[in-house]
Amino acid sequence: MNTKSPCSLGLVFLLSCTLALSTELPAAGQGSGQRAGEVSRVIPAANIDRGTKVLPASAKAEVMWQDDIKTASGGRARVGLDDGSVLNVGSDSLMKVIKHDAAAQQTELELTYGKLRTQAQKIAKPDGKFEVRTPAGVAGVVGTDFYAEYLDDHMNVIVFEGFVRVCNLGGKCVVIKAGQMTTVRSGDTSAPPVPAQATLSLLTSATTDTENGAVGAGAGGLGLAASTAAPHISKGVALIIGVIAVIPAVVVPVVVSHSKGKQATVPNCQTNPYLPQCIDG
Repeated sequence: MNTKSPCSLGLVFLLSCTLALSTELPAAGQGSGQRAGEVSRVIPAANIDRGTKVLPASAKAEVMWQDDIKTASGGRARVGLDDGSVLNVGSDSLMKVIKHDAAAQQTELELTYGKLRTQAQKIAKPDGKFEVRTPAGVAGVVGTDFYAEYLDDHMNVIVFEGFVRVCNLGGKCVVIKAGQMTTVRSGDTSAPPVPAQATLSLLTSATTDTENGAVGAGAGGLGLAASTAAPHISKGVALIIGVIAVIPAVVVPVVVSHSKGKQATVPNCQTNPYLPQCIDG
């Protein structure tokens, strides 16, 4: 009868373990081991949840695939992805970088809750994509600059530059362009609403709620510092804001002149002394 020595059995066991590890390492490399970018700015603090670890999201901290970026009340974080895209995470928000392959232009983000301003690099590859997923739907970049929030079971999307395709979980989509917005609700299988013009207050709050720079009183009374507002608003949106801001200045003089015109046609007391306003007492 042939019997194997303890040494040979140990060698077989060692080889088996080595083969098992070699098959698992590539799979691990496809997950959280791959770099997506790094944190560039934090106000005042945020966390990176990586598996069971909670790490401070300090400046220059690496962001990996499957990392969660989490902010508390008043906290904000800016993440620079390796392809040059910029993610501004607002306060009380949780965003996961599911995947970011800069070379293949394949990016998938998940906004579990909160607010996110995305300034993505233009997709040049035919199979490239840049998507932000929420429990209500998906926003896919066709342009470059948009804002998404998921609060109270619905997703709001506002476009600052380019075009964004917004789809619900049933696959029904609508394309919105710069200055427009739409809303998708969780569990709603009907088509998203027709794009509507975003109001000045929504455009402003979308910028200030995710801005990681200084916020002041400049920029034409919008509450944005001139040094930080201009780079984040496209020419098209800036024109829309300018038109909205000018409306009061245009409407008021027209109303006043119209009322003056009516007063000019009212007979005075000399031509009709029996008018009520012409009788004393």
